[in-house]
Amino acid sequence: MRVLLAQLAPAPGDLDANAAAVAAAIAAHPDAELAVFPELFLTGYDPARAGELALGVDESPLQAVRAVARRHGTALLLGFVERLSDGRIANAVACMDTDGTLVATYRKTHLFGGEEREVFAAGEELLVVELAGRRLGVLNCYDVEFPEPARALARAGSELLVTVAANMEPYGPDHALAAQARALDNRLPHVYVNRVGEEAGLTFVGGSFVAGPDGQPLAALDAGSQTQVADVPLGAAAGDDVDYLAHLRDDLVVKAVSSPSVQGGNR
Repeated sequence: MRVLLAQLAPAPGDLDANAAAVAAAIAAHPDAELAVFPELFLTGYDPARAGELALGVDESPLQAVRAVARRHGTALLLGFVERLSDGRIANAVACMDTDGTLVATYRKTHLFGGEEREVFAAGEELLVVELAGRRLGVLNCYDVEFPEPARALARAGSELLVTVAANMEPYGPDHALAAQARALDNRLPHVYVNRVGEEAGLTFVGGSFVAGPDGQPLAALDAGSQTQVADVPLGAAAGDDVDYLAHLRDDLVVKAVSSPSVQGGNR
């Protein structure tokens, strides 16, 4: 699958400019089947402004971006602040197919830090979405630091893990390790796209890459603003000796044992 890694810095709060940046990046890489942009790229990452920048899924400029996907036949993952029907807001990823259809919206399930948890409503479900004829397991930034969400997506039939991120200093090494580990954990390729630039007093570190099912990088970007198309191999079966999904045991219980000296109070 040909995937566009759009490691770019959004214009904070300028939704029209960011939608134009999405359009330009996709137009520059018409051979991409899937384009992946960072967490909250359409609106910018500033929880303090999230409420004023929130969009319903049928509003412009999301509609304009859908038209771009349709025009170029490119599926698209794009982060934005979603206004929910109950008035709350979510840190969301719009999942658009090659015909511009908004197939699903993934809402970040693991919110990072007190500010995110105060501002955003956490998502209540994980998502495997079919885009460009492939089943993608979608993760959003802090989600990738936990093995369990990626494992659940893999067991639900994902062919490819995709993480959008707005990862900042000093956590770059954490994500580099976690994103490779999630590929290896599940023997699935993993596309990780992080943003760059500065916003709300934070410095975002880039470092987007594609990991193969062995966890090793197949393509890697540095800390600058850039785009790259990568060919991501899908469908390779894990070797019999390391097929973790097949070998994982669900029947185990945890046995906790205390020292007899602790139980009896002896020294």
